[in-house]
Amino acid sequence: MIRKYLFAIVAAAVLLCFMALTAVAQNGELRGHVFLQTADGQKVPLADAVIDVFRTDLKAEYHLKTDKKGEFVHAGLPYVGEYTIAASHPSAAPNFVTNFRVGRDIPCDIVLTPGDGKRLTFEQLKAAGSGSGAPVGAAGSAKGGDSAVDKAKLEELKKKNAEIEEKNKKITESNATINRTFKAGNDALIAGMNAGKTNNSDEAIQKYTEAVTQYDEGLAADAEQPALLTQKATALKARGVERFNAAIKSKTMDDAAKGAAMETAKNDFKAAAEASGKASALIKASTAPTDPAEVNRFNANRLATYQVNAEALRLVASKADPTKADEAAAAFKDYIGVEPDAAKKAKAQLDSAQMLLDAGQSDKALTEFQAILATNPDSPEANVGAGLALYATQDKAKFQEAANYLQHFVDVAPDNHPFKDDAKAILAEMKNTEKIIPEKTPTRRKRP
Repeated sequence: MIRKYLFAIVAAAVLLCFMALTAVAQNGELRGHVFLQTADGQKVPLADAVIDVFRTDLKAEYHLKTDKKGEFVHAGLPYVGEYTIAASHPSAAPNFVTNFRVGRDIPCDIVLTPGDGKRLTFEQLKAAGSGSGAPVGAAGSAKGGDSAVDKAKLEELKKKNAEIEEKNKKITESNATINRTFKAGNDALIAGMNAGKTNNSDEAIQKYTEAVTQYDEGLAADAEQPALLTQKATALKARGVERFNAAIKSKTMDDAAKGAAMETAKNDFKAAAEASGKASALIKASTAPTDPAEVNRFNANRLATYQVNAEALRLVASKADPTKADEAAAAFKDYIGVEPDAAKKAKAQLDSAQMLLDAGQSDKALTEFQAILATNPDSPEANVGAGLALYATQDKAKFQEAANYLQHFVDVAPDNHPFKDDAKAILAEMKNTEKIIPEKTPTRRKRP
């Protein structure tokens, strides 16, 4: 008899909601070497060369130096940017590379020749080069006249630059596809959200499907785009919610049709978890930027991705596949660890505990609810959750404690709380069938 109330509470929680769209950007790593090519054609690493990085599609610049091995690295530049990268040194003529893209695992290697140590401004770079990577001002700049660069070495350098330019061309085309589909997908996603707010479920599902199609086209151009993967997961999750809720609310579907509709929704939840899981893995594997201007961007991207992944896995574990409960709990820990908002962090802790309860992990759920109650003992949701978790163990020795939690929930919850009447009914049933009366518990205060 008691169990029917437990099921009523779970059923009441089936009507789901989803988070708002979060635009996600992406960073890429710039890495390369600077060599000094001597008169005999040898190339030696050049330490303390100045690297000037100019973004050409937007106005931005970055500056760094090579280490003792002639290497330089910038951990986080905007992935979609296009850059001119110039190298200079007091003992050499400057050189540069244009139309460069970061984050593609292509090193930017620049060869200098002995010269007057000139350092080029961005305006000089725009006027000087066609992107061939040929040394600027090298001819006649070294003592003794023209550089005696070995012809074979020069041809090798030209060939390498040509290969880089070809790769950059393909990357440019890929970026154009990514940018176009990202925008189109976001437009469709927002339209789907707006349709959902007006209870136009059919249009919402159509728009979410359109968004997924756009994101998939972008991912076909580059499958390792955390931004596209995260937005795709958001669209899939939202579509699954619409389908799940429509099935529950339907008065025309028979049981078979409702079951099929819910199964389709669960597949959306699983696909959302897969996409957001891949995005999370990519972000975890990336190098965090050190440039203060990029740190906030990186943190916002990571936060959005972890949040979407946690929510997608919550739906999978609680509605589709309970064996994913531990994976979902780990995703929540990732999200809670980077969430700066105290209210959102607290909600995520409750969501994680409730997910464990919905997935049948009563003992783990109880531990999480009790952790919340340790700092917020009058939380209505944590009290009712702890009470239900104890009852779900079917261990009658724990029923007294379950009743105590449920009674405290009744005492502190507002009268319009959706679970209050059910909790009262459970307590009445426990009293009648198990002769259990809740122990009086005073209102507890939050610990400082």
